[in-house]
Amino acid sequence: MSDTSRATAGGPMRLRDFRLLLAGAATGQLGAQVTLVALPLVAVLELDAPAFQVGLLTAAETAAFLLVGLPAGALTDRMRKRPLMIRTDLLRAAAMASIPAAAVADVLTMAQLYALALVTGVATVFFDVAHQSYLPQILPRDQLMAGNGALETVRSTAHVTGPGIGGGLVQLVGAQFAVIVDAIGYLLSALFLRRIDQAEKAPEPAAAGGSLRKEIGEGVRFVFGHPLLRVIALTTGLANFCTAVLMATQTVHLVRVVGLEAGGLGLVLSASAVGGLLGALCAGRLAASLGQARVMLLSVLVTGPFALLWPLSGPGLPGAVLFAAGSAVVSFGAVVYNVAQVSFRQGMCPPRLLGRMNATLRFLMWGTLPLGALLGGALAQSYGSRTALAWCAVGILAVPLPLLLSPLRRMRDLPGPQDDGGAGPEADPEAEAGAGRGTQRGAASADGDERPAPAPTG
Repeated sequence: MSDTSRATAGGPMRLRDFRLLLAGAATGQLGAQVTLVALPLVAVLELDAPAFQVGLLTAAETAAFLLVGLPAGALTDRMRKRPLMIRTDLLRAAAMASIPAAAVADVLTMAQLYALALVTGVATVFFDVAHQSYLPQILPRDQLMAGNGALETVRSTAHVTGPGIGGGLVQLVGAQFAVIVDAIGYLLSALFLRRIDQAEKAPEPAAAGGSLRKEIGEGVRFVFGHPLLRVIALTTGLANFCTAVLMATQTVHLVRVVGLEAGGLGLVLSASAVGGLLGALCAGRLAASLGQARVMLLSVLVTGPFALLWPLSGPGLPGAVLFAAGSAVVSFGAVVYNVAQVSFRQGMCPPRLLGRMNATLRFLMWGTLPLGALLGGALAQSYGSRTALAWCAVGILAVPLPLLLSPLRRMRDLPGPQDDGGAGPEADPEAEAGAGRGTQRGAASADGDERPAPAPTG
């Protein structure tokens, strides 16, 4: 029986190569979630950075999506994906390992943290574009929902366990030494990727007379020519802008307003991530019962109001519980939304354009992150973290608006694959949905035990 037949018959976990990809994702994500706690605490506790500098650090981590987001897609389409992911893992491991080395030598500065955040951000852009483009080479299309679900379950589990581990490590060994776990995670991820056996298809050669600029333009035209991709980009970009405001503000708020120590901060972030894990476990069944289009809309519409709990969180345990509860519910909705939209993108895009499509959308959706981080840091510095979180919650409430104003609000399911030529602006998504309805529902329900996938989420 071929690998594709085994995946179709028993789900993606039957495939050794997918299990290795999953193991690599698990180790890399766990380390990254430890650093999610540890790196801002290096700035806050070890270098006594003010709120704006913490926001600037978050902006540096995500600035790569603006700087190299578009060319990364075209360049990734020219390369084999697995070797590229391995090289970026090794680069990120070296960057993270330099933080404890500098601390031992007593030369650690905010300038170094900014530089390392930028380097790891660039590596992450290439890794993520390659990773989303590599999965369809391992799994058949009707298993993408299940495969993305398994990957998202791993990611959400890391979100639950990683911050708690990170907070405990910070209290035990200090924030500057806790980040070594991230370096180890990236090394293990590279090792698992190296063990994948499946031969990767060689990228299609660039057309005669083609240029990087033309290839980037082709990906941009594909995204902007498809009405549903446009609304996905706008919705997710707004959500990520608000997420960046939260990320730039939450460490300062939880430490200086709620009054948590490193261990308590890690536990709050872990509790917040439980919602994302539940979303990963439920997303496939919700998409099968409600429809992939409906679940995208309802997931953000119903959970968004719980963001109002963030600015209501005050000192002590009640404040920590309010913050965690708000984050857990919002995370649930974000993961369910992302399971549907990422699986749709992977299934409908021609293989030769996957890298450019993913990179264009990442540029549009994740390019808002550094802008949100700068705004969050500035608001917290000037008006306090509560005010920053209040504006963040208002933004979260506005996230469903692009979906409500689009044809998607009248759809149950999302369209299936389209021709290489791409959808033009005149494409009728409702007509396409009728043709693709059976395929999408089959993808969502092919495996009764599937656990579909996200952004901050895109």
